[in-house]
Amino acid sequence: MREMGIEARLFHPFWKHIWDHFIRDHRKILVVDRSVSFIGGMNVGNEYGSSRHAKPGLWRDTHARVEGSTAWELSTVFREGWTRAGGFRFDIPPFQPVDADGARTLLLDSRPGRGYSETASVLAAIVGGCRKRIWITNSYFAPRRVAVDLLGQAARRGVDVRLLLPGISDVPLVRHAGHGHFGDLLASGVRVFEYQPAILHAKTLVADDYVTVIGSSNLDFRSFHFNAECNVLILDGQVAQRMVRAFEVDLAKSREIRPDLWKKRSLFHRVGDSLARCLSPLL
Repeated sequence: MREMGIEARLFHPFWKHIWDHFIRDHRKILVVDRSVSFIGGMNVGNEYGSSRHAKPGLWRDTHARVEGSTAWELSTVFREGWTRAGGFRFDIPPFQPVDADGARTLLLDSRPGRGYSETASVLAAIVGGCRKRIWITNSYFAPRRVAVDLLGQAARRGVDVRLLLPGISDVPLVRHAGHGHFGDLLASGVRVFEYQPAILHAKTLVADDYVTVIGSSNLDFRSFHFNAECNVLILDGQVAQRMVRAFEVDLAKSREIRPDLWKKRSLFHRVGDSLARCLSPLL
């Protein structure tokens, strides 16, 4: 890349940041001329079919294209990570508002020491305020107990709470850590599904056919304590309807975890789930 004139930097190389090597920049953003940006869960890799050698359908992910003030804000997010990685600092001209229709958005950017509690509060407010349904897709589910309790409370008051999680994972230990919470979730009325055709890597939420969240945060300790993450909150009925349809397509390719069958899983599986759950803060 450098031979072709592409500036490249590594975030927190091990020997230069030996005390910070747990802190990762987990954001997945692309900014074009500060006017169009892309945000979501997609990495740049052969597993996404970018190479003729890749197997089609190997990973399932979601990314969003945004314009206007949100695209401009993402340029400032990129600059922060770029300079942290040793890149030259560059100026960003002030945003020039233009009259345009579109969805209302809020950028949820976080890094160690800033933004974690705000992102968690927004997600908690969505779960606490939804009245009809909340459908969540997440790739690495090893949550704090408070998140499990919030989802359970929503289900008990009659909200249609569904979790779409990986049936195939590139990190099986995290999948089993999530399994350690299935019993409590199912008992409270949360419906849990595991996606079967490919590795599920999307991180999305849609609530009450109006609220959507798309980004890079997983429901695990790492995303809320050690990673720099970026998500976009979208308030728009049309966007939410597209996300509902996408979720329904994924459900048709998923296996639902039934409470009666889940209780009958083997002792070996139960013990493995419990041990993995105990390791959640380290995953």
